[in-house]
Amino acid sequence: ATTASAPKYANNLDGWIKQSLDVMAQHGIPGSYNGIYRNIMRESSGNPLAINNWDINAINGVPSKGLLQVIQPTFDAFHVPGTSTDLYDPVANITAACNYAANRYGSIDNVFGAY
Repeated sequence: ATTASAPKYANNLDGWIKQSLDVMAQHGIPGSYNGIYRNIMRESSGNPLAINNWDINAINGVPSKGLLQVIQPTFDAFHVPGTSTDLYDPVANITAACNYAANRYGSIDNVFGAY
């Protein structure tokens, strides 16, 4: 008998999205590659270290960070077990943001603007 090896993911935007989708599937979090990609491009242009230092969240001391521009309290509340606790970690950021979007909008696929 052979055992299946764990999936290998590229260390780039495509790999991060695919890995996040696999984690989301394990936790029943809806979302599609296209919905995640569209929102990432709008929020951070694919930069996992992006930070918004000018909006109301930043003014209040909790800037939006990462691929999907999540604030720390939202990340903490919607963090998905099995992912990093680092908000800047691309897979953790995507997965927590998608968990939040699912809770608030039904899916990241339903988000077409700032959320």
